[in-house]
Order: sequence, then C-alpha cells, then structure tokens
Amino acid sequence: MNHPKGNIFDNVAPSKSGFEAFEKLAGTTAAHVERIISNGQKTPEGKWLQQERNEWVVLIDGNAGLSFDDGEKLDLKPGDYVFIPKDTKHRVDYTSEDPPCIWLAFHFN
Repeated sequence: MNHPKGNIFDNVAPSKSGFEAFEKLAGTTAAHVERIISNGQKTPEGKWLQQERNEWVVLIDGNAGLSFDDGEKLDLKPGDYVFIPKDTKHRVDYTSEDPPCIWLAFHFN
C-alpha cells in the first residue's frame, strides 16, 4: 500500500496569482481535508461565503480574522480552530502576509 507523505509547511511561498492556494490532502466524496495558503487575501466588501458542507478549520500559522452574519467576529492565531456549519454566512476579514496563513480545513456533510 502507498502511504503518501507530506509536510504542512512545504511550499508555502505566497501565490504569484494573488489568490489563495488550495491543496486537497486526502478525502472521499463524503469528506475531504485541504491545506489553504493565504497571504493578505480577504473576502471582498459586501460579499459573504456560504458553503454547502460543514467546515472545521484550524489556523496552523499566521493570523486571520473571520466574521459571521450574526455579528460575531473572531481573531485567530496559530492553533485556533473554528467549526462553521454548512450554509453559515461568513467572511474572511484579513489574513497575514508575513507569515502567510496556513489553514487545515476539514469539509464534511
């Protein structure tokens, strides 16, 4: 059996495209884990993110801010995690550039 090995801190250079980098690490159609690299990206003003699946996310490195349409705001530091139920309107208020944010996100039904 092949057991793919990687390191969450490999290849975290800022994206030249200006967009976040998403990398699926493992999963099935029912659930998956991805690494997200952010460096200064945020949700555009007036926009909300709203996903069809539950998301549990942990910030591995960097600093970030999230807000929810119910008014709750979270400032995140390395090690902080949050559960975002499906269909919950939320937005990314900021992500640090130095160091870039490394997120580990688990998406599931």
